[in-house]
Amino acid sequence: MSVANPAQPAGAGGASGIERAPSAIPVISPWVISMVVMLSTFMEVLDTSIANVSLPHIAGSLSATQDESTWVLTSYLVANAIVLPLSGWLSNLFGRKPFYMTCVVLFTLSSFLCGLAWSLPMLIFFRILQGLGGGGLQPSTQAILADSFPPEKRGMGFAVYAMAVVLAPAIGPTLGGWITDNYSWRWIFYINVPVGVIAVVLTSRLIHDPPYLVERVRQLRGKIRIDYIGIGLLSVGLGFLQVVLDKGQEEDWFGSHFIVFCSILAAGALVAVVLWELTRENPIVDLRLFKERNFAISNVLIFGLGFALFGSTVLVPQFLQNVLGYTAMESGKVLSPSGFVVMALLPVTGVLSNRISARKLISFGFLLAGCALWLTSHINLEVDYWTITFYRLFQGAGIAFLFTPISTACFSRLPPEKSNAASSLFNLSRNLGASFGIATVISLVSRYSQIHHNDLVANTAAGNPAYRSLLSGLTRRFMASGSGSYQAAQQAQGTIAALINRQAGAMAYLDCFRMTALFCFALIPLCWLLKPVLPQKGGRIHVE
Repeated sequence: MSVANPAQPAGAGGASGIERAPSAIPVISPWVISMVVMLSTFMEVLDTSIANVSLPHIAGSLSATQDESTWVLTSYLVANAIVLPLSGWLSNLFGRKPFYMTCVVLFTLSSFLCGLAWSLPMLIFFRILQGLGGGGLQPSTQAILADSFPPEKRGMGFAVYAMAVVLAPAIGPTLGGWITDNYSWRWIFYINVPVGVIAVVLTSRLIHDPPYLVERVRQLRGKIRIDYIGIGLLSVGLGFLQVVLDKGQEEDWFGSHFIVFCSILAAGALVAVVLWELTRENPIVDLRLFKERNFAISNVLIFGLGFALFGSTVLVPQFLQNVLGYTAMESGKVLSPSGFVVMALLPVTGVLSNRISARKLISFGFLLAGCALWLTSHINLEVDYWTITFYRLFQGAGIAFLFTPISTACFSRLPPEKSNAASSLFNLSRNLGASFGIATVISLVSRYSQIHHNDLVANTAAGNPAYRSLLSGLTRRFMASGSGSYQAAQQAQGTIAALINRQAGAMAYLDCFRMTALFCFALIPLCWLLKPVLPQKGGRIHVE
């Protein structure tokens, strides 16, 4: 079976259910379009991580506690999660370009207001607005690229998009730390303003909705009824789910009545929205798309990619700073090179995705990433900078082989009019994977640290010869430095306690690296359930 090039006249490709609708040949090169939309996407993804290292400065400046300041992150993620699945429906209702430009304007304006915020409540409010604007950018960007590039070049288009999505979180903490240390935390928001203005100007001049979408918007205008119940259920479900994931470890998970309450609300609302949307004629979230196998499996795979990428991106700097004593800037120097490796390899994977089966590329990517994480799980406290950086580079090479082929497989068998809805769900899956990955590793590090600490402490009994030898040796060393016998014994015990804490922490992080590696390996068999889509010459896609 073959899928006709979008430039072909209607009906030229047969009557297959996966044919592409005709579209006008664009005057603007799709590569120019991809550069334009990448600006706003990079800016939005950057903001999910750039504020992390600035929280202590924000808390001090606005007279807030450290715990209160974390709502600066949570509020953005909650608003972002709510808008993500709605963006496809809103694009079909108002037009993709108007919706996209509205998101860019709202994100840019709210970024400026975040920089001006005079209190923590106002900063949180402006971050909610920023999240609402940012939530619509990623799905719209991916849908624009899916329509701008012909099928045989779509892999390269998604590779450009992936550069922004993968590079931004890699350099975000480092850039945020540098800006905060050298200027002010307010500038992590101000830097969005000139980029946003440029994105609005270029979008208004260069990007246009495809004919099929213009016609669809014209037909739906004034006829579609707003599904307030669906929007409400979705907002409650995803909003409270994000709160649970972001605040769970801090509140001791289900030991907290607040987390239990949020979990019940989230679960009930999400179950209700699934049942409700499946009965709607024009659902705000088209869950029927999951009937298509490639789309369903691609969402699971991109969830896994988000889980592994963001989970490990949290683990590495925490391990370096909490266990090895690196500064924030030094740990950022370990993370950043992998982002540039991904950028260098993404064009390669874009070309390969048009020549090699997506199943093979995705399997290879998860294998590389899993092996890198497995190697990382076998380091020790004597590991040097270059070793940990090399393992991170190794993992980055694996990530580069994942995003483009997963995206290509996701859209390969969907008609173009479903691009908006599909992109919304696809990006929601990736963001949920990131949230689950971060919440999981943070929680497991805490739990594993306690387990290993108890195991190590059990070996410090007075009858243990190794413990007695270490204690006496440290005591003599402190006495030789001028301490009295009692003080030297206390110092020796304190040193051993610190060693135990450090060892327990290191073992906990290594356990999490190992768990993440096994998670990557477990996804490889799932790749082979994808229906193969192999591009051929002549602008046609061969579907086996």
